[in-house]
Amino acid sequence: MFRATTASLCACHRLRLLPSTGAYSNGTLVSSSLAENQQTVSTLYDLSVDIRKVRKFKSWVLFESPTYARETAGLLQDMGADTACVARVLEAHPEAILCRPEDVAAQRDLWATVCPNQRELLGIVEKFPASFFAVSNHANQLDNFRYLQSLRLSKRVIGKLMASAPQSFSRPVRRNQEVIHTLRETYLDLGGHEGNLRVWLQKLLSQNPYIMLRPAEAWRDSLGFLHDRGFTTEQLLQLVSSLRACISEMEPATMQQAMDYTQAALDCSGEELRGIVLRCPALLYYSVPVLAGRFSGLMDAGLTPEQVREAPNVLELTTQIVTYRISKLASYGYDVRAGSLDVIVGTKKDFEASYGRLKLRTERPLFNPVAPLRCSEE
Repeated sequence: MFRATTASLCACHRLRLLPSTGAYSNGTLVSSSLAENQQTVSTLYDLSVDIRKVRKFKSWVLFESPTYARETAGLLQDMGADTACVARVLEAHPEAILCRPEDVAAQRDLWATVCPNQRELLGIVEKFPASFFAVSNHANQLDNFRYLQSLRLSKRVIGKLMASAPQSFSRPVRRNQEVIHTLRETYLDLGGHEGNLRVWLQKLLSQNPYIMLRPAEAWRDSLGFLHDRGFTTEQLLQLVSSLRACISEMEPATMQQAMDYTQAALDCSGEELRGIVLRCPALLYYSVPVLAGRFSGLMDAGLTPEQVREAPNVLELTTQIVTYRISKLASYGYDVRAGSLDVIVGTKKDFEASYGRLKLRTERPLFNPVAPLRCSEE
């Protein structure tokens, strides 16, 4: 799922000139006698941009000079943007008007190599304008693009990296080469096959583009901790894959606390605990307060530790969701406390499918051909 980029990465920023009212520097109100660039304001009005939004969130942009509002709008229109789309982009990322037209054109050409469809590209720009208008390190972006292409990664994966994790594209290519080397060594050390490396790597980068920003030491620390807890290399490879590489974002101390709490709450052995974690890897990154709250909610609902051991993924659900699903099933005569929790785990779509089958079974019982016919007597 794409994450929204909040930091402005536009290199064409000049020194930020603060307005006389509502301007802040390091949290302090700053006075200035400078006036807004009226040509910029007038052009934005002509482009149907809501100036109030710009003044509220990025007022400093209106004090910059020179600006390229009309040129930026023209480039977006050439890509197929209508008036409303142009306005949305400039309202969301007004810094775009500070970028030189030739820099934006070069950026468009680079992005078009991974997304040749103009309509789709425009949709990405509208959703991630800060990433698209991050033109400061175009040379680094080009080097990183060529490097990832050399790995035979799909255009879709490269495009997702460019949109959701632009920082990884703006930095020197050697940094990304180090990360890819670490991922490759991790995969092979854990028993993965060279022939499957590209597919595995592509899947990880697609699911979690931010792993490119994680240092190699984080991988080693997390994997070393889990190995010390008894996980085999095969199990570690399974965890790295199922956790979408989030394992590099986990602190050993946090995982230790989560595992210790889970083992005590479910009253299981170390081997049983490892099996539970493999079925529900999310347990590794939940904090103890979260786990305790959810486990307590399950017990209050009348469930047992044994049921949770059999379906540990139920701990991925909030207490409110569990309570709702239990009551929903009870309305059709299904008592979760007397059966398996598998029927309530999973996504909303999964539950609706299970619930639908129970509902259908209740409303349309199976026809029994040998049952006696029942006729109402007159």
